[in-house]
Amino acid sequence: MCRFLAYQGEPVFLDSVVSKPCHSLIQQSMRATECKTTTNGDGFGLGWYGERPEPGLYRDLRPAWSDDNLLSICMQVRSPLFFAHVRSATGTATARANCHPFVHGSSLFMHNGQIGGFGKIRRQVEAIIPDEFYPHRSGTTDSEAIFLAALGRGAKDAPAEAFGSVLSEICGMMRAAGINDALRFAACFTDGDMLHAFRWACDEKAPTLYWRRDGHGVQIVSEPLDETREHWNAVPQGSILTAHGGVTVEVKPFAVTLH
Repeated sequence: MCRFLAYQGEPVFLDSVVSKPCHSLIQQSMRATECKTTTNGDGFGLGWYGERPEPGLYRDLRPAWSDDNLLSICMQVRSPLFFAHVRSATGTATARANCHPFVHGSSLFMHNGQIGGFGKIRRQVEAIIPDEFYPHRSGTTDSEAIFLAALGRGAKDAPAEAFGSVLSEICGMMRAAGINDALRFAACFTDGDMLHAFRWACDEKAPTLYWRRDGHGVQIVSEPLDETREHWNAVPQGSILTAHGGVTVEVKPFAVTLH
């Protein structure tokens, strides 16, 4: 499983969240504690918003702990909204194009989890990406396919409905193909304004997801970044968290209809 974090609030330097905490995302790339694989060394990525509507993006297939450029960028870049992700590949190639986050226009997306048996239904899943968005598919991951399919169903305006519809349809494909493995989905999505985080799995064993609000903004993480656990709130299974401006946070049920 991968590890990730998202931040929204007052502009802060990326290193204050990505690399400085005692259990930072870079530490989690070497020694994660709440997933089956402790090492997440199959690439990393940053996506951040600055002066323009489209986010900046830096991804590489090297482990996060070995990239001095990552540390330098995090020391110098200040942003009010950013994503960071360290990858543990689940059946697709270790390549830059497969590193998260993924960007399209002003939207960013990153995912921790997998479509069980994706190789058996990959062509079917890619077929639900609309023609308008398919040319932007640059990698081979199930995560990017979910992102582009959801954009085609109006994720910028109605993220819960769009992602719920895509996951529902994919679950139907999995059942028809006789796949018994689970679809697990912990993810963050933003259009540069609202920040949305999802935690759902068809077997109710979704990857971990936590959030907290501090003096600067809202942090959403796969694992707490420090040892002060009481400051972190677990996002319940089957929920969507929506943050706005790093101030308001709302957690609602995230319904995926399984036919």
